[in-house]
Amino acid sequence: MTFSRRARVLMGVAAAIALAFIYVPLAVVLVNSFNPSRVFSWPPQGLTLTWWAKAAQNDGVRSAVGTSVKAGLGATLIAMILGSMIAFAVVRYDWFGRTAISFLIILPIALPGIITGIALNSTITTVLQPLGISFGLLTVIIGHATFCIVLVFNNVAARLRRTGRVLEEASMDLGATSLQTFRLVTFPLIRSALIAGALLAFALSFDEIVVTTFTAGPDIQTLPQWIFNNLFRPNQAPIVNAVAAVLVLAFIIPVYLAQRLSEGGAGGRF
Repeated sequence: MTFSRRARVLMGVAAAIALAFIYVPLAVVLVNSFNPSRVFSWPPQGLTLTWWAKAAQNDGVRSAVGTSVKAGLGATLIAMILGSMIAFAVVRYDWFGRTAISFLIILPIALPGIITGIALNSTITTVLQPLGISFGLLTVIIGHATFCIVLVFNNVAARLRRTGRVLEEASMDLGATSLQTFRLVTFPLIRSALIAGALLAFALSFDEIVVTTFTAGPDIQTLPQWIFNNLFRPNQAPIVNAVAAVLVLAFIIPVYLAQRLSEGGAGGRF
């Protein structure tokens, strides 16, 4: 398809406006993290790393980072196991209701976070607490896993549809067992998609706040929660800006790696 010069210019302007709408606020946060002033001022009167150093020494920030990492790793592990298993069941086998199951798996990421949070809060209160499982890190991990599964499922299912079953059938025709076929043929084909889904799941979990608010106990605080709780406290704004800048930069890395893995095909080349 060929576009006229005018159409290309208009699309370029629209793309520039959209990118500015998304990234200018993030750039403002990043620049303000180096602002020596304790109050918001634009443009900054200078540059300093003081707030980054104070953020690194803040015990609340360290604890929140540790909690977010634990929650992200736990949710990602659950998502990798369940998401890949469901993807195989939906793509590789023909059975009644698989389309409905596929829809139900994808639905949580489309629902508003507050709806998911309320539903999980009610479930924890009425089902898990009588069993001795109270609000805490485990419930946060369970809550995050509900939407992280979707990311792994979509990536693995898409790769399985692209690769088909020809190589697997050839492997089994040559005498390989189901386990050998999976280890030597299937897993190398889906490995990059699985890792990409896991990276996206971890990034989404690390950045989640709405579901976390409804599933965390009073003693649990993730990094997004720490940012929100300290955003309007006196003299905390510069440190919050530094922490938010780190969070943005940390979020970019797994998303970038996931994109490169997805573009690399079955081999997952960077």
